[in-house]
Amino acid sequence: MRRLISSSLIALFVFTAAQAQRSKLKVYISADMEGVGGVSTQVQAGRDGREYEKFCRLMTKEVNAAVEGAFNAGATEVLVSDSHGDGQNIDVELLDVRARLVRAWPRPLGMVQGIDNTFDAVVFIGFHSAEGTGTAIMSHTIQGREIYEIKLNGRAVPEPGIAAAIAGNYGVPVVFLSGDQTICRDAVRLLGPIETATVKEAVGFFSATMIHPSEAQRLIREGVKRGIERRRELSAFKLPPPVKMEIAFKRVVNAELTSYLPGVERPSGNTIVFTGRDMVEASKFLTAITGINTF
Repeated sequence: MRRLISSSLIALFVFTAAQAQRSKLKVYISADMEGVGGVSTQVQAGRDGREYEKFCRLMTKEVNAAVEGAFNAGATEVLVSDSHGDGQNIDVELLDVRARLVRAWPRPLGMVQGIDNTFDAVVFIGFHSAEGTGTAIMSHTIQGREIYEIKLNGRAVPEPGIAAAIAGNYGVPVVFLSGDQTICRDAVRLLGPIETATVKEAVGFFSATMIHPSEAQRLIREGVKRGIERRRELSAFKLPPPVKMEIAFKRVVNAELTSYLPGVERPSGNTIVFTGRDMVEASKFLTAITGINTF
């Protein structure tokens, strides 16, 4: 009788633990600023811009809309990454109390620091197109002054592609992205039929037609909820290892110096190639070479 009771208790414990595991829904939110509604120049996105503090608050409100959308979709845990500039833009007092926040640099997994295989979905807020993209607000790749293009396994990718590949290393799909119409279009082409919210219509590199911030936040809140609810329909952006990262610099000397590192090839004057065992190793390499002169 005792053995029967013990076996029943063990079975109940295992069942309860399994149910609890299945009921968890972890969402990762990475936020940049160039794609936030209302942003079009360094007046809003630069630390010395006269509207910078206002747009830190608006960036935080867009993140909060994403957090709300995540919890409306059943999220039990949300981790937010401040991924613009110095990584210290989100107003910590205004941030939704239910979210945790990753701030500042350096960090080995870049714009998705803290991601792992326990997460169920990734959300991108305020993202922008790659360097050289036409009709796109403030398009650049990682470091606008230094880098022209980054390719992963032979394919040129914007910043959300790099972050999505890191998340994909752990099997976590991107379900939502907000920004201008160009990055929303490019994200769907790269990542599949994810949910998007166009919070402004780019006219050129600096000019755009804007919508009211409250409307942008509504689009984000509703889109994030839909994306998370559709997460099982979407595939992680997983690159087969090894991962070949090709970086084209704007200055030849940067490629020259980077090529001195072991394992780095230099197929042309301004281009280097690093092959990592996986996307995590490639991310660490990218973080090191882009961050070494900033500290």
